[in-house]
Amino acid sequence: MKLNELSPAPGSKKTRKRVGRGLGSGRGKTAGRGQKGQTSRSGHSQGAGWEGGRSRLIMRLPKRGFTRVKEPLQLVNLRDLNAFAAGESIDAAKLVASGLVRRVDHRVKLLADGELEVKGLTITVDAASKGALAAVEAAGGKVVLTSTGEGA
Repeated sequence: MKLNELSPAPGSKKTRKRVGRGLGSGRGKTAGRGQKGQTSRSGHSQGAGWEGGRSRLIMRLPKRGFTRVKEPLQLVNLRDLNAFAAGESIDAAKLVASGLVRRVDHRVKLLADGELEVKGLTITVDAASKGALAAVEAAGGKVVLTSTGEGA
C-alpha cells in the first residue's frame, strides 16, 4: 500500500451538486429552485414557525403559566469552601472571584453537601440550610445571613 493509492471508503464522500451549468446538465438555468417567487430568490428564508400565511401553531395554543419575578438562588456547597484559607472571611464578591457563583447581585444560598475541612470561616450569604449552619459552626466558623435572606 502506498500513499498515492489510498482512496476514501465507497459512499463516504458525497459529490456536491453543480448547479447552473447549462440546460443539458439537468440543473441549469433555475438551478433546481423552480420558477419565480420568494423561494427562488437568494437569501430567502421564511422563518421558523411560518406556515404559509395561516395562523402559526404557537399562536393557536393557549397561554400557560407565568414568569417568576424572584431571581433564582445561586447555590454553594460546603465542599466548595475548602478552596479558601482557614479563618478567611467569605462574601459574594469572593465567591464570584473564585468562580463558585456567577453574579454578585444574585442571592447566594449555602448548602450542606460535602465535608467542610477548613476551620474558622466567616461566611456572608443570603440564605443557608440548617445542615450547612450546623456544619460551619461545628468547624469553628460562623454564617452571617444578610437581611434579604433570613426568610429564604
